[in-house]
Amino acid sequence: MIITCIILIVLGIAAAPSIILSKKPNAKDILDKLVPFQGWLGVIICIIGIWSLIGSIMGIKVVGQAPFYWLAGLIVSLVEAVLGFIMGFNLINKYLLSHSPATEEKGLKLMAKLQPMQEKLGIAAIIIGVIALIIIFI
Repeated sequence: MIITCIILIVLGIAAAPSIILSKKPNAKDILDKLVPFQGWLGVIICIIGIWSLIGSIMGIKVVGQAPFYWLAGLIVSLVEAVLGFIMGFNLINKYLLSHSPATEEKGLKLMAKLQPMQEKLGIAAIIIGVIALIIIFI
């Protein structure tokens, strides 16, 4: 769980670089180091998010006992899946979608809809990751 929180924070920082740079101009060096890994990190987080989303849906019976816990897991899963897809889209397109023109076109349309949400999702990932870390350590 701690690793997921840290990865969420790192992915959020990579997804919202302009906001991070406006607050901390000296963070450019760190952001430049993340760029080569951004695609693979996005793909891995997308897969983890989809897996967690499936787990959340299958564990819907928990809603009656722990609704906050279930809802938090669902939100984290959605943010991971969507932000991971956005950040890893170039690799996903290259290895999965480009084999079929129809699939590639659908992927590009989906990406066009999701791209405007990248910075907001990045901020959400940072906030969720930090809150989750605080909750873990309390």
